Amino acid sequence: MLNSLFLAHGSPMLALEDNEYTKTLNAIGKRLNPKAVVIFTAHWESEIPEITFTDGEYETIYDFYGFPEELYAVSYPAKGSKEIALKVRDSLSSNGIASKLDSTRGLDHGSWTLLSHLFPQADVPVVQISINPALDAKGQFKIGEALRMLGEEEILVIGSGVTVHNLRIVKWGQKHPEEWAVEFDNWLIEKIHDKDYSALFNWETQAPHARLAVPREEHFVPLFIAMGSGSEKKTGKVVYRDYEFGNLSYLCLEF
Repeated sequence: MLNSLFLAHGSPMLALEDNEYTKTLNAIGKRLNPKAVVIFTAHWESEIPEITFTDGEYETIYDFYGFPEELYAVSYPAKGSKEIALKVRDSLSSNGIASKLDSTRGLDHGSWTLLSHLFPQADVPVVQISINPALDAKGQFKIGEALRMLGEEEILVIGSGVTVHNLRIVKWGQKHPEEWAVEFDNWLIEKIHDKDYSALFNWETQAPHARLAVPREEHFVPLFIAMGSGSEKKTGKVVYRDYEFGNLSYLCLEF
């Protein structure tokens, strides 16, 4: 059973960086060595899951502005897999979850910034899936749960997002994390360790500083998809943790 991952994609500059986090991503990729990747990205939103459907090479989408020119020169030429896309669609359908295929979408930076470090040769087939930030945590978990069988086929499920993500109050240049951001992540880690799904599914009212940490859910909900697709027999564990700009979390978990 291949474990699932929730990974923080942070700033697009991650694609150009060589630091402890990028080295950790590279090590994770080598350790897991999947046959393919199914990645849910916070930067593609739709009411029902949309699944990339291609065997060809993806376009690299630069869905940001104001960054150095060298970032716009980065290309991640991964290929898709229609076979796995259909497997995902059918598994969702058999669990009562509607979805649709998309043959034109490229990889956005929620995907390629991480994948460029996990699998730098772009030699692992990728299927990218959209998220619906309006769907509650339990609904997100059920989407992941419907794809749990992928791990048995050595297909890696990744939720790409951020736990504490409030860009309006980041502290540029600040090196130490703010206490409230740490407290929010500590609560998540504790509840994940205890498999306290009742608390996790009601994080809006039970987690400390919930709306300060998560003013909008699009970066947060991939956590529940990754959680749902992970092994039932194992406890979620932290594989990396750091903070940037005072409160932008780089908490990453393996399920």
